[in-house]
Formats: sequence, C-alpha cells, structure tokens
Amino acid sequence: MLDTSRFGETLKRMGFDFYSGVPCSFLKDLINYSINECDYVMAANEGDAIAICAGAYLGGRRPVALMQNSGLGNTVSPLTSLNAIFRIPVLAFVSLRGAVGTVDEPQHELTGVITGAMLETMRVDYAVLSADPEEAERQLAAADECIRNHKSYFFIVRKGTFSPVPLKDKAADRQDLPRRFEMIQRVKAGAGKGCLFLATTGFTGRELYTLGDEPNNLYMVGSLGCVSSLGLGLSLTCPDKRVIVLDGDGSLLMRAGSLGVNAWYKPPGMLHILFDNRSHESTGGQFTVSPGIDYPLLAKAFGYPEVSRINTPEEMEELTGEWVRTGGLRFAHVPIALGTKDDLGRPGIKPHEVAERFMQFIRQGRE
Repeated sequence: MLDTSRFGETLKRMGFDFYSGVPCSFLKDLINYSINECDYVMAANEGDAIAICAGAYLGGRRPVALMQNSGLGNTVSPLTSLNAIFRIPVLAFVSLRGAVGTVDEPQHELTGVITGAMLETMRVDYAVLSADPEEAERQLAAADECIRNHKSYFFIVRKGTFSPVPLKDKAADRQDLPRRFEMIQRVKAGAGKGCLFLATTGFTGRELYTLGDEPNNLYMVGSLGCVSSLGLGLSLTCPDKRVIVLDGDGSLLMRAGSLGVNAWYKPPGMLHILFDNRSHESTGGQFTVSPGIDYPLLAKAFGYPEVSRINTPEEMEELTGEWVRTGGLRFAHVPIALGTKDDLGRPGIKPHEVAERFMQFIRQGRE
C-alpha cells in the first residue's frame, strides 16, 4: 500500500498540483488528498475532467485527472479529438473496478476486462500503479517523461493501493432534512401498484431494493446520469404507464443536458425525482456543486411543465399520489440529509434478470 500523502507530495514536487475528476471508492483517498492539499475541480463527468485539465495545461499548470474505469468511455472524445490533436498531455489515474479474478459489482465486469485495451486503442500510454513506494516513484518518473513529450499517461489503480486519507471538509450534512430512504418509502406509498420505478445507481437503487424487491423495479448499475433518459424512452414507448425516475444530484449533474431533451419530448407519464444531498455519497462522500444550483429553476428553464420543491415526507407522498392521477411530465427537487441504513441490501438478482422481469411486468399489464 502506498502512503497517499507521501505519494501526493511527490506529485506536487513534480509540479502536479491541479486535479479534476469524478469520485471512485478505489481512488477516494487520493481524491481526498487532492481536495485537502491541492486545487481540485469536481467535474460533472470524466470527459469534462479531461477538458478541464486540458484548459489548466494551456494556462501553465500540470494537471491530474481522477476517475473510475466505468467512466473511461466518457473520456474518449476529449482524449482523441482534443488532447491528441492539440498535443495537450494529461496525467490520469483510473481505478480498476471489476479486475479479472476479483468479485465486484456487475456493472464493472466488462469494463474491468477492457480498461487496458481501451487505453491502447486510444494510443494512450499506461501502467498498473505499483503498491511498492520505490517502484511507484520510478513509474512516476517515466510518466513525467511521457508528459514532457506532450503525450498523456494513465495509471490503472487496483483496490487498496492507497492508504486512508480523511477529508478535512466533508460535504455539509443537513441533519434537519429527511433521508432518502424515508422519501422513497413515501414515493412508493403515494404511487400504489402498477407504477414503473427506475432508480439510479448506488444507494438509491439499493434502498429501493431494500424497501421491497418487486418486478416493477429496475435498479440501474453503472451508466451514471442516464436514468432519466432511460425513463424518457420507456415513457414514450409505454404512454399508458406511470414511470417514476429516482435520480441523484451527482447523477443528474453528469448529464444535465438530458433535462432539455426530456422537457422537449414531454413524456406522457414521467415523474422525475431528484434527491439532493450535495454529495457523491455512494463513492466516498465528496462534495458536488449542488449548493450553487437552483434545481427547480433549472428544470423550469429547460422546459419542464410542472416543477416542485419537496420539503417533507408528507409532501412527497401527496405529490406522488396527485401525479399518478394526472400524469404528464413533472420534476420534483427533494433536498435530503446524508446517510442510509447500516444493513442496506444489494440486489440478489442479476441485471439482465431484472430487465427481463421488468419487461414481463409491462407485458402482463397489457394482456
């Protein structure tokens, strides 16, 4: 295991003191160090992090990008059509979720196999970061030489490579607010039977599962930011159904442009609920930029016809019940406190089985 602070200081001595990225539990300690000790920009998605780093390089900094390998695909466009073309290098660390021979969440199975191949296809030099301090320093020297030759360099990081580093300033926890678990309970109570539930990846999907595994539930895994687009396609295809999208602030920020598409096509029965705890809670609790965003105003600006701010569990249940009766497209912003159940479950059914069961539920409702 590497001493994260010592490793970070080595990077700093080499001039790498500007970071941007998206949280991952495997990299959370290096992310925490960079937030604590350097200039860190919390990007909306991994591609944006690469572009932010490119801008910092143009301005004279030596930037570092941090990301999970499930988001590596988001970097393809900037790495191949920005950095490579302009010869703007970036040093990056990407976690190796789903490594061959390890047990991990199902969304990482394919990505874990192809992480190196993706970098090779993009002609990006890389190495698996050693947990031995002396070897890691030699690797950093080789990466530095690559950067000086205007070529990007990625380190693939295995689980447990970095020692723990606590955040000095965690995302503010607003304990006066209800928690997401209670709010989802009230959504289910207001919805009754027959609604289709789509839950974003992380704690949101696990909480929906813990509240009762049902065939009308679809638990997203991976694909962060895609849940409302999934809901749009589903609602347009099934206009007779009520579709409830359970989203999170980190998720929505990753693909905020989907709000405009959702509003333009106005699906006939989609309730888009945004649970906002101002945090990437599922991957280490780092902050999001939500404190600076008026989400109801944003949804209105994008064209959502009905927008609400929910403050209490009672309001959540009432709004859901009303929407079930009236239908249409609606956005609900729900500020929540941090925290979830200690014994939070994980779906015991494979994603493709969830999808098959979900489709069968829809078919049966039409027979």
